[in-house]
Amino acid sequence: MTTTHHDVLIIGGGAAGLSAATTLARSLRDVLVVDAGEPRNAPAHSAHNLLGREGVNPLELLTAGRAEAESYGARILQDRAVSVRREDGGFAVELGSANTATARRLLLATGLVDELPDVPGLREHWGRRVLHCPYCHGWEVRGRKIGVLATTPMAMHQALLFRQLSDRVTVLLHQLPGFEPEEAAQLEAIGVRTVPGRVVGVESLDAAGSVQGTAPDAGPGTGAAAEAGLGVVLEDGTRVDVDALAVGPRMVARAELYEQLGGTLSEQPMGRFIETGPMGRTPLEGVWAAGNANDLSAMVSVAGGAGTMAAAAINADLAEEDARAAAARAAAV
Repeated sequence: MTTTHHDVLIIGGGAAGLSAATTLARSLRDVLVVDAGEPRNAPAHSAHNLLGREGVNPLELLTAGRAEAESYGARILQDRAVSVRREDGGFAVELGSANTATARRLLLATGLVDELPDVPGLREHWGRRVLHCPYCHGWEVRGRKIGVLATTPMAMHQALLFRQLSDRVTVLLHQLPGFEPEEAAQLEAIGVRTVPGRVVGVESLDAAGSVQGTAPDAGPGTGAAAEAGLGVVLEDGTRVDVDALAVGPRMVARAELYEQLGGTLSEQPMGRFIETGPMGRTPLEGVWAAGNANDLSAMVSVAGGAGTMAAAAINADLAEEDARAAAARAAAV
């Protein structure tokens, strides 16, 4: 068992964590990134709305990001942060490997967990044909048959955005009794169909529309499998065939360490998150958060920018602390 000491400990090696690590390392800070290797977007084939890297494979992007951070001296450790405590004015994090890392400041770039509706077959297609964000995946299903699985009133929002991309949008009411009269009139006016009834399963279809089970496919627009689709099965046995199914998951920040330090998560309609100031500072002294942990809607580009801003704030905070300490030492002589 070993203990390492650092200026900043970053938990999470996604876009936010790696951007922060690069920024801090370029300011000559001793940085350790602890990453468990469970990126939220691992099932997706590509990341979008990312200037200069449009359509890049998410895992390829992380590989490049790790290399960039390491080129400036940041250390990336494949491990899991199990627990955290305050120690000697900073933090001590116990790792899954039984080692310990200590740091003066802590940045939580831990991301979030998508809690999907309890519908058989849904998770198997998550990030491929089961989508949640029209900006992340919409172009790939433009003009196709798109279903919207209604689990909350946010389904109206999804229906409007996906209708911009296709004139073949169907809302499967599932857990909703229906929409408010004004909303229902709007959907009818723009040609969005609504189908009542609880959804009990999602099946994979081949190009001929035959059921293939629930095995993951390549996703829309990715070759031969592009002509396949999904069969959304209702409680009465009827099936609605779509090319892609939009769903609004409940998003919950990975915040076990934050809560161990006494932090409390905030609630919003999409889920639970770590509330921060504009540059990622949390109410807990010495703790910052960036990326999906504090912004549930953040795309890769936004998460990366948030990591950079949090890193700049942490670096300034450390510089101010160092200056105060130097002045105190000088005054004591």
